Amino acid sequence: MSHHIIEYDERCKLCKGTGLYVGIADRDGAAVVCHTCNGTGCHHVKLEYDDFESRKERHDVERVFQASVGICIGKGPESQYKLSDFGGIPYREWIQDLPFPDGSEMRQFVCPAWWYQTVDHDKKPDWNDEHRQCGWGGSFSGCKYFPEKDGCWKRWDKENKPT
Repeated sequence: MSHHIIEYDERCKLCKGTGLYVGIADRDGAAVVCHTCNGTGCHHVKLEYDDFESRKERHDVERVFQASVGICIGKGPESQYKLSDFGGIPYREWIQDLPFPDGSEMRQFVCPAWWYQTVDHDKKPDWNDEHRQCGWGGSFSGCKYFPEKDGCWKRWDKENKPT
């Protein structure tokens, strides 16, 4: 494995080489010294990297989740949950490149709309019919159907069953 260093000077992208930044709070001819280039107009870039050989293993991970949807995942001493309660797959399956199966979502904690907004937006349901209407007052957990999210997951499973 080789270690590489690339260094170059570029025109500062933030101030476009002027050394001055005009933001939304700077008006009527006012500007501030650009914090990226310290007013020089020149941004020095130093990029260091190592050649990729293979994905390295981690020995401190037990379970892998497809995404973080903004809830804390863990099994601390005071926690009433196991890592498997949050879905996901065992690390040894993930390291073998096995896919995340149906049911590996965080179904106990989020609804399909919340989950798939992050994981795969094309699969996010937007139900707006006589049986269910996705909608919330500022948050997914504020949706009137959130306490009944098991029903939402059953419907999502039925509508997304492989053919």
